[in-house]
Amino acid sequence: MPVFEITSLNHPGIELFARLTEAQLRNRLDPDRGVFIAESPKVIHVALDAGYRPVSLLTEPRHLTGDAAAIISRCPAEMPIYTGARELLASLTGYTLTRGVLCAMRRKPEPDLRQVVANARRVAVLVGVSDTTNIGAIFRSAAALGVDAVVLTRDCCDPLNRRAIRVSMGSVFLVPWTWLDGTPHTLRQFGFKTLAMALTDKSISLDDPRLAAEPRLAIIMGTEGDGLPHDCIAESDYVVRIPMSHNVDSLNVAAASAVAFWELRT
Repeated sequence: MPVFEITSLNHPGIELFARLTEAQLRNRLDPDRGVFIAESPKVIHVALDAGYRPVSLLTEPRHLTGDAAAIISRCPAEMPIYTGARELLASLTGYTLTRGVLCAMRRKPEPDLRQVVANARRVAVLVGVSDTTNIGAIFRSAAALGVDAVVLTRDCCDPLNRRAIRVSMGSVFLVPWTWLDGTPHTLRQFGFKTLAMALTDKSISLDDPRLAAEPRLAIIMGTEGDGLPHDCIAESDYVVRIPMSHNVDSLNVAAASAVAFWELRT
């Protein structure tokens, strides 16, 4: 396996890690050529287990026979490995690496909505959630609390954004997900009742027994600033609020998702 020692930020081959934006990595014009960056050995192993194909590796020299060794053993023999001093890699990526290992990996083809929700009973539908930390945290809660799939409107943050992956601790590779073209109520055609998390005069409590009894629920959540669009709320089968104390009216969307996923688990 070829190993290249980096002494300059202009070294050929390291563009994936340093100079390409998230949009360029995603490569919407040619999705089959798109890549993402996974960080830390644990997260990289989760991605490999999920079938993602590694393209190249960036690591500190000491990890070649340490934390990165098991990863390297799972990668193609021809895959390039780039290594350099910790300080250089920090200046290259913009921050000190977590456990000193980054892996560029090829994206998979975008799955069909029908395929993603085919066997799901609980689906999270995210509308306009653009914060990478929130996306990562929601995926982590979804994986831990029994949500079967996540569907995102096109104005949401990409789950394979480097920070979203890091915050999720690799959970973005564990929960099936895809993009939604159309409204969240498209899921009705697959047998789901739609549940909008929103504060209105007609909102029912999250612990209402009717919700847990539903065989298939699409849990719709929006940004904490603007919330869900009015027409999305109006068209939903249920509008639901989380009971709270001390006159607190809402939670961060990531925290609210964890509460909702736990209460509505099957």
